[in-house]
Amino acid sequence: MTSLPATVASALLEADGEDADWPARWQALTGVSVELQSLLVTDPGPELVGLIEQIVTQLADGVASTRRHRVELAELAHRVLGTHARACAQTRPDPVRLADWLLDLQLQHPDAPDVSLAAYADALDEEGLSHYRERAVALFEPLPVIGFGETGRYDRARWALLRVMEELAEYTDDVDLQLLVLSKDLSSGWHYLQVATVLRDNGRGDEALEWVERGLHAVGGRGAALRLIDLAVEEHLRRGSPQRAVQVCKEAFFARPNLDVYLKIRALVVHTDEWPPVRAELVNHLVQDGSRLAIEVYRRIVEVELARRGIEEQDLVVEWLEQLRGLQPDAFADYLEHIKSRHVADRQLLDELSRRGL
Repeated sequence: MTSLPATVASALLEADGEDADWPARWQALTGVSVELQSLLVTDPGPELVGLIEQIVTQLADGVASTRRHRVELAELAHRVLGTHARACAQTRPDPVRLADWLLDLQLQHPDAPDVSLAAYADALDEEGLSHYRERAVALFEPLPVIGFGETGRYDRARWALLRVMEELAEYTDDVDLQLLVLSKDLSSGWHYLQVATVLRDNGRGDEALEWVERGLHAVGGRGAALRLIDLAVEEHLRRGSPQRAVQVCKEAFFARPNLDVYLKIRALVVHTDEWPPVRAELVNHLVQDGSRLAIEVYRRIVEVELARRGIEEQDLVVEWLEQLRGLQPDAFADYLEHIKSRHVADRQLLDELSRRGL
């Protein structure tokens, strides 16, 4: 038993070399793995647990130090770690010491092996898992948040700790841990959306809406903005607050005009008495904005309303066209021809345009 670490050390000595001895050394390493499994049957106990830990550490060191055989050694380390989990289940070592060893193994060897906490459920028990969580969180909380628009700095240490926390959150099904992990990377609006979605799905709607607001402020109407708005609208409607849903959309539209947001608002209130004044408010904002983006959205809104208008709204749409002529005189002629070609069969519209000199 005591000779196994020496066998591993010898086989790993020149794992990156060009010599032809690797097949023999690999056979020796896999032989050690088989021997450990046999000892699990014939000679289980604390001494075997310590021996396996030594060999797992050796193999993990080998993964970090070689390029040529990294994959094989990582798979073997994972296999031996599985033997360690079974040995711990039989022996029940000190749970706090086991928690420390598992955590240190991952933090000191970011490349391998992956630790499955489920495999150590009985050996860790409540005391060991609590210690594991406490240490992991204490190490993770001080990590700086990756702010919006920043490039993630995932050095090996941060990556290893992130992997530990993700596994811990998944194993314990702890929402707060999951949120802690997600909120460390806010480099894009999609990350805000992830946090808000987890909160919404776990019945924490108020917090979800707060994260939506933060996300919308960060993205400035771009990227994940529409999905963030969707989440907020769904939550407000679920609560029976359609007015708040409309308000969220209006605020987003005023921050950065967008046809899709206009259509969301339209769908929410088009069949109510609120639609005419709301629509007027949105269009007036575009006119006052006067930017290239605002005018483009205005043009697209006109096309939408032309396609969906009622007879009583025709005069209004024509007025919008006249307003667009004033906002963008150089490009209006081509735009108007585009409108006429799309509605060539609508004699009523064409006659009204002609009557107004359009």
